[in-house]
Amino acid sequence: MAIINGRIQRRGSRRNADINMTNLMDVMMVLLVVFMVAAPLMTSGIQLDLPKVGGGTLNGKETSINISVDKDGGYYIGQSRIAPETIIDKIKAIQGENKDITITISGDESSSYGSVIGLMALLKDAGFSKVGLKTEARKNKR
Repeated sequence: MAIINGRIQRRGSRRNADINMTNLMDVMMVLLVVFMVAAPLMTSGIQLDLPKVGGGTLNGKETSINISVDKDGGYYIGQSRIAPETIIDKIKAIQGENKDITITISGDESSSYGSVIGLMALLKDAGFSKVGLKTEARKNKR
C-alpha cells in the first residue's frame, strides 16, 4: 500500500465484477436469429411439388402431424417411410396425450388421387376427425 495525496492506494489492479450487458444482448440476439431461421427448416419432410390452388395457403396448425405422399404413393412422416399397415399405430404413438392434434396430408402434385384419398379414408376410419390437405398458393399471372 502506498499513500498518495493523503489517500491510501492498493497496489495491483482492481477487478471489475460487473456483467457487460451489451455483449450478453448481442449473443442473445444472434441466437434468436439462428433459431428463427433454423426452426422452419427442421419441420420439413421430403421434397414434394404441392398442388397450386387459388387463394391463401392452407396449412396445418403448430399442433399437427404432417404425412407426406410422394409421387410413387409412399407415405412418409418426416424423412422416414412408413408402411400403410403401420401408419395408424405410428400416428397414435405420436399423438400421445394430445387428442386434439391435426393431421395434415402433403400429397405430391404427381401422386395418384387414390393414394391421397386412401390415406384420408384410412385415417377417418381409425377415428381421426381433424384431417386436412396442404397446398401452396397459386401465383397470379396478369
